[in-house]
Amino acid sequence: MNDRQKVAMDRLTEVAEGIYDALDRGDIPQMTLPLRSKRNIEFDPMTQVWKYGSLKTTRTAKTTQGATTMLRTAYTTDFINEMIRENKSSTLREMYYISEGWNAAKFHTQDEGNLLAEDLETISHCMREDFKLRPEESGAHVYGNVTFRTMTKKGMKDINCMDDVSEQGFAVPYSVEKETFEIKSHDVKFIMALETGGMYARLIENGFPEKAECCLVHLSGQPARSTRRLIKRLNEENGLPVVVFTDGDPWSFRIFASVAYGAIKTAHISDYLATPTAQFIGITASDILNYDLPTDKLNDKDIGALHAELTDPRFNDEFWDSEIHAMLDMGKKAEQQALAKYGLDYVTDTYLPEKLSQLGLL
Repeated sequence: MNDRQKVAMDRLTEVAEGIYDALDRGDIPQMTLPLRSKRNIEFDPMTQVWKYGSLKTTRTAKTTQGATTMLRTAYTTDFINEMIRENKSSTLREMYYISEGWNAAKFHTQDEGNLLAEDLETISHCMREDFKLRPEESGAHVYGNVTFRTMTKKGMKDINCMDDVSEQGFAVPYSVEKETFEIKSHDVKFIMALETGGMYARLIENGFPEKAECCLVHLSGQPARSTRRLIKRLNEENGLPVVVFTDGDPWSFRIFASVAYGAIKTAHISDYLATPTAQFIGITASDILNYDLPTDKLNDKDIGALHAELTDPRFNDEFWDSEIHAMLDMGKKAEQQALAKYGLDYVTDTYLPEKLSQLGLL
């Protein structure tokens, strides 16, 4: 048990004790939490990320649903503490099935367990990773001349993400904290985070990491917390600029937002996960016009998502306002792979060099 896990166990015990103490006094147990919605995220000038504001919501045992939540909280804290004591871990999916034995406290859907784990994070000011709770496989990988010292079955081991891995790269573990994961050395100038596996493979095949002296991070869609944490550590601890290369659609814009600004559902730990200096080099509405890219028509969900982003404070600047309105006006979106219209080398020979030169990275 490391120090972080001991703190987590102590704080979760306090949460459970608070519920039992309220019952012992004859009071109705309750928990006060930040309201998790975009209307309650505010920019923190100190950390340059978006965090929860002052709006609160109260979970109380006054209702049957509220009482069930309190019961689940007690069971979940006990389950987590047991894992920490026994040096075991569980996926959120496994916890969902384990709750089948919790009688009235069992989760009806996995989302209920996920939300409760997030509640416990906000109350305890600890990380889910400290609870020994991990997500399912994220699929995220790293490729480039960066050496990590990480925990393996045979103890700590140095792994270079170019020389010691397959062409797929180094698989990002669920926890990248200093206790078990060290960024030992690097010989790169910047980090490029990519949304899709196809583009990640294209850049490796074209030798782009070597030519541009960069490290690639495959986000595997909406990035897992450990992926965002690793990007932040590479940026903060090693002074490496970060760029994010995604498709050109509203969902990809949100992927960038989660890396750079912080995600709404994890705004309580934005200063821990977000990299506010990250820059967007993904496909924009302007790129669709300037590069004459093949497109797909925006569907109703795309249009709704773009309108929602116009009221999202994280996108409240001139660049995003202009690009989102332009995409709505043209009614089109485009993928990264649309650049292949001009050949398989176009993205590494033309598009990325032009974008990165504008940022002074090439």
